[in-house]
Amino acid sequence: MECQTNCRCGGKIFGALLIAAGLACGGFFPGYYYYQAKLKSNFVSVKGLAETDVRADLAVWDIKYVATGNELSATQQQINQNLVAVRNFLKEHGFQSEEIIEGRIETNDLMTNPYRDNTQNSVRFIVSQTVTVRSTKVDEVEKALRSTGDLVAKGVILDNQYGSPVSYIFTRLNDIKPQMLEEATRNATAAAQEFAKSSNSKVGKIRRAQQGVFSILPREQANNAMESAQINKRVRVVSTVEFWLE
Repeated sequence: MECQTNCRCGGKIFGALLIAAGLACGGFFPGYYYYQAKLKSNFVSVKGLAETDVRADLAVWDIKYVATGNELSATQQQINQNLVAVRNFLKEHGFQSEEIIEGRIETNDLMTNPYRDNTQNSVRFIVSQTVTVRSTKVDEVEKALRSTGDLVAKGVILDNQYGSPVSYIFTRLNDIKPQMLEEATRNATAAAQEFAKSSNSKVGKIRRAQQGVFSILPREQANNAMESAQINKRVRVVSTVEFWLE
């Protein structure tokens, strides 16, 4: 009888221990995972800016000229003479033949226009051609552009185009990307450290990073300033970085 009583008591104690252990585990695991979830959500997202000034290393210059007349052969002959004048002008400014690209000749017969001007002084043919200069000598292009009055003095009629006829291009963006990304990350780290200081935390490892888009802007950002019209430019990137906080 005593043995049976002891067994029943022992069984009750063991069952109570199992229940207590279950309750302890039931409280531990939710609390543990809640703690881990809070720990993993403890991060800060900051932005880091990097800027650098660069100079264009390629220029593309379109020189368009026109001639008008009532005789197509004479008008085309004038265009050919203009081409010789333009080529000589460019060679005088130091450009080589491989940097000068001749475009096709375009002819506009105003007699085919039903809305043409029938006045006595109107001409029939408008002939035009574009010569493109593609050169890495951007300073020489800029100087030649300021001297196009010499062409006008020789009878070359330049077609006034909207905006700048020259596009100054920076082609070495990939060369400066690593350095700029490093600077942007440093600036983002500094911002995160300021945030952590105010919240009594420490900046840990990077949780996630987004490079951002590289933008090439005019260095002189006046009203209506066009990036392609300026030799001097500014490259900018804004990176978004998330840091763990400890």
